[in-house]
Formats: sequence, structure tokens, C-alpha cells
Amino acid sequence: MLIAGITFRRFNVFPENSSQVLNQFVIYVSLPALILITIPKLQLSQNFAMVALTPWLALLLSVLLVLLLSHFFNWDRQTKGVLLLLVPLGNTSFLGIPMVKAFFGEDAVSYAVIYDQLGSFLALSIYGSIILVMFGKDNHSISFQGILRKVITFPPFLCLLTAFALQNIELSSLYFSVLTPLANTLVPIVMLAVGLQMQLKPESSHLIPLISGLVLKMIIVPFLIYFIFWIAGFNGKMYQVVVFESAMPPMISAGALAIMAGLSPRLSASLVAYGVIVSFVVLPSLYFLIG
Repeated sequence: MLIAGITFRRFNVFPENSSQVLNQFVIYVSLPALILITIPKLQLSQNFAMVALTPWLALLLSVLLVLLLSHFFNWDRQTKGVLLLLVPLGNTSFLGIPMVKAFFGEDAVSYAVIYDQLGSFLALSIYGSIILVMFGKDNHSISFQGILRKVITFPPFLCLLTAFALQNIELSSLYFSVLTPLANTLVPIVMLAVGLQMQLKPESSHLIPLISGLVLKMIIVPFLIYFIFWIAGFNGKMYQVVVFESAMPPMISAGALAIMAGLSPRLSASLVAYGVIVSFVVLPSLYFLIG
């Protein structure tokens, strides 16, 4: 589906805004359906707090490392802003959930959903908004009400709250038979949308930030988290999924926001596109290493 998306883009098979339309379908239909069938089956424990907190730990590590490299390479303001936005925020939904399902199985998807909704999505809404205001061309003030409204009206987040409320209710087979086909559309539609959005022409001046950002995002930070878990004695599938999710490439939504804010659009597009390509090598390798 990824190759199909790239091919369709090359020959202009789909209208220009098709990737945005497919993304909206995933946000309003596929991902909510997936959340509504996976979360009610969860047996909640204190360990789930670790799943929700780890993306914030990854964010903190990423910010510190980006600031360090930015000082060392003396990157300009736009480059620094792009990396501060895209390195901490991973593609834990559109790419992460299909990858977790493929490598760890259906029963591990719930961990990915928690990581994405209580970690990556909230980080995009709160931290992402702050970075866009600080480094974007339009210097608007940050509105707490605006951020809160964005969070509580986001369809997958609303479905997450609904799904938690359904945990103590016995759901009928009809409930799952209606939602499961909708949830199954997530993987093919997401990968097609990613292929339609890929831009593979970085500028030569962006090579060092591009490589540095991807190495930090997909190799160094995940292994730092794995090392922290190893020192703490944490192990098992849940922790493997968390480390795996932390290695996802830069978030597509964050890249789109960076482009709209005028934050080095070519570098933003390259980080997202090459991140997806590199993930097909890094993620299987990481899976076998942490397994």
C-alpha cells in the first residue's frame, strides 16, 4: 500500500488533497473504531501508567539531545524548531499501531493505543502548540482554552474515554461485528495516505539535520528508554511495545503543522518521508534486538 501510494502520487492518479481526506477518514472512522474494540477488553493495572508516561520521558530526552546538537552545529532558528517538533513526536498512530499489530499481534494493540492517545497525541496538542508558537512565522499567543478544546474534541480521544467507560459493561457480538471491519481499514488506508504524502528531495544543507533527527528519533532515544527499563528490571511484551513505539519515525501530523507554520517545509517533509522509509529497516531490527 505504501508503494501504491507513491506510484499513485507519481502518476497523479488521485486528486491532490487525497492524503488529507484519507487521514481524516482514519481520524474520524478507523482509529475510533479500533479504540472502541480494543480498550474495553483491557485489564487495567498500575503498569499502564508506565505506558502513558514513557512518551513524555522520550519527549524530555529528545528535547535535551536536540538542544545539545543544535548548540554544537549552530543550527538556525527554523531548523532548531523543526527538530524540536518532529524528533520528540513520533508517528505512533498512523504507522505505530499497524506496526505493533504486525510484529506483536492483536493483543498488543491496546498498549499502542494508550501510548499514542495519552502520550503522543497530548504531546502534539500541548507541547507541539508551544513549539509552533515559539518558532512559527505567525507568533500567536498560546490559549489554554484552545489547547483544551482541541484535546477534548479530538474524535479518537473522545472514543478513548468512551471505551474506558465501557470496560465494566458486557458488550454484544453485534458491537464487535459492526466495528471490527471499520477498524480493519486503518492499516491499508494509513499506508496509502503515507505513500501519497512522501517527498524525497531534501536540500543538501538539510542532510546533517535530517540524519541527526532520524538517528535521535529512531535509534538513540529508544535505546536510552530500553536501557532505563533494563536497569529498572522491567521486561515483558508491554515494555517491548513501548520501546518499539518510541522508535517510530517523526509524526506526519506534526510535519504538516510545521510546514503550515513555515518551519523549513523541505526539511519537515524530508524528515517525515525518509523516517517512514528508514522505519522498514529500523523497526524489524529493533524488534529482534529487544525480543
